[in-house]
Amino acid sequence: MFIVLTFIILLSCSFTFTFFKFKKNDKKAKTSTITATVVSKNEANVTIQDSSSCIYTFNAKDIDADIGSNIIIEYTGVLNRNTEKQVASIVDYSVSPVSVDEDGLSYYLSDDGIFSQFYILANEKLKKMSLNDKIGQLLLVRYPGSEKALADLKDYNLGGFVFYENDFAGKTKDEVKKMTSELQKAAMTPLLMAVDEEGGKVVRVSSNKLLAEEKFKSPRELYDEGGLDLIRKDTVNKSKLLSSLGLNVNLAPVVDVSTNERDYMYERSIGQNTQITSDFSKTVIEASKDSGVSYVLKHFPGYGNNTDTHYSEATDEREYESIIKNDIPPFKAGIDAMAEAVLVSHNTVKNIDSKNPASLSASVHNLLRNNLDFSGVIITDDMAMGAVSSIDNAYVKALQAGNDIIMTTNYKESFEAIKKAVNDGTISEEQINKISFRILAWKYYKGLMFEVQK
Repeated sequence: MFIVLTFIILLSCSFTFTFFKFKKNDKKAKTSTITATVVSKNEANVTIQDSSSCIYTFNAKDIDADIGSNIIIEYTGVLNRNTEKQVASIVDYSVSPVSVDEDGLSYYLSDDGIFSQFYILANEKLKKMSLNDKIGQLLLVRYPGSEKALADLKDYNLGGFVFYENDFAGKTKDEVKKMTSELQKAAMTPLLMAVDEEGGKVVRVSSNKLLAEEKFKSPRELYDEGGLDLIRKDTVNKSKLLSSLGLNVNLAPVVDVSTNERDYMYERSIGQNTQITSDFSKTVIEASKDSGVSYVLKHFPGYGNNTDTHYSEATDEREYESIIKNDIPPFKAGIDAMAEAVLVSHNTVKNIDSKNPASLSASVHNLLRNNLDFSGVIITDDMAMGAVSSIDNAYVKALQAGNDIIMTTNYKESFEAIKKAVNDGTISEEQINKISFRILAWKYYKGLMFEVQK
């Protein structure tokens, strides 16, 4: 969390605001300061997001600020990143209208994140985009078939597509390359082209013998046969195949810790303890670098022994300390190895946030951003899954919780819900800018954006 200790430090940033000061209480206890942007509000609560993308909610009666406003809060007590609603006492706060510096980089001036060397390029691209274009970048869409996808790319500046086994069935390598190439040519902004090629139970590409001689083996099979060395070689071979087909994101590895054969996630995991799973995570990310394919750590904050969220809700009853000790280290190992993206599960992790699935929980995202210092892209699991599909306004809640990319089947519905939220003031366009900015910076980092833009 970025803490502004003095007003002088604030002035060293390139923000240029005229602040309006509101006195709340007499200063009797030691105070701390936080600078942030108001991302949502209602009659009961005001929610802010700081420069590290951590999210905090306060009582609306304590803060009078509009969505999109920049705010400096002076408070006593402690901000708890693991609890959405804060009990810290607000002493003073200052607020200004929505504004950015002339370069448009206010959000990330203190961010030395993984994509930071591309912020200027991303900003230049962002300034040329409409609101519709920026919303489209937030959507990673289940591929609807060639004809429909090509038609919809004319109306929606989609962030990318996710391909499944049936999308490759019966196709030759040349046919797949034609499919991905036509989509990229039709896109206004280069597309993320994603697939779940985990190996073992989940193989989208290598299930087709015209594309691969045999299916990629599961992490557990590879580890049992040749340890981490074989996993490293497998990652390189997998990346070469995916890249040759025009695919640039692999929604893998599964770094959930699972050692019990009865667990739902056991077959898809390496099936080993925390330390070996952490080594596996680090190995895959390191082996994937410079391959043209980005790998995505999943399913944060660790799937545990929970049931399948494709069809229904799942509640994780484990103790917080157990999750931090046993499940978080593989994600930290991958992030330290320069993982670019993390996918968040739909499990409701009771001892982090008992009210919301992890994908819609600000507390879960704060854990990822702050405790693990993750500056890359956060992706939801598919929002069509049973665990979240019946939740009202889930797409908007996903953005308010801290996600960057929404994986969705119903992308028109997703788009309209987000645009309506901007139009009615539920989400500010500043917030959409901020998220789109990070996605564009990722695409520059991946080398996708250096082609001639339409």
